[in-house]
Amino acid sequence: MYEIEAKIRVADLPKVRARLLQIGASSPTFSDQRDVYYNHPQRDFVATDEALRIRYEGERCTITYKGPKIVTAGAKTREEFNLSVESGEVAENILQRLGFLRSAEVYKNREEFALGSATIALDQVEGLGSFVEIEVMAHQCDDEAERRIDEIKGELGIEGEHIPQSYLELLTG
Repeated sequence: MYEIEAKIRVADLPKVRARLLQIGASSPTFSDQRDVYYNHPQRDFVATDEALRIRYEGERCTITYKGPKIVTAGAKTREEFNLSVESGEVAENILQRLGFLRSAEVYKNREEFALGSATIALDQVEGLGSFVEIEVMAHQCDDEAERRIDEIKGELGIEGEHIPQSYLELLTG
């Protein structure tokens, strides 16, 4: 699967939240997320533009691999694989025993809405501020997902450029 997303810095999350509900988005889910990133022992993920993380979200834990960004005119596109795990601590121990190096942590409060086939996240990221992420998952890279993201951005009245960097890159860059 491919994750096609746009991340935009916003000053007024309550305004975006109200607009989402006004245009028929689902009731939100709330979560506190702690993302623990790992680097490969023989390949620098910063240099290869890859990411390996373990996300702690309430009782859930997910391992995610993200491939290098695919350059497009608008939204950020990357291949993504997710695996739910029973224990993040055990998963971290396995990665460390295999030589993976813990590289960083990102903390955020997320409020997530569904709007058709899109997911919209209102994020408050520790050390960075407020963002809206508009995401569409697709089986292939295509312009349709980017058009849908731009439509939603317009419906929400969000202005500003797409930020191609991940929260990790913004915090450590």
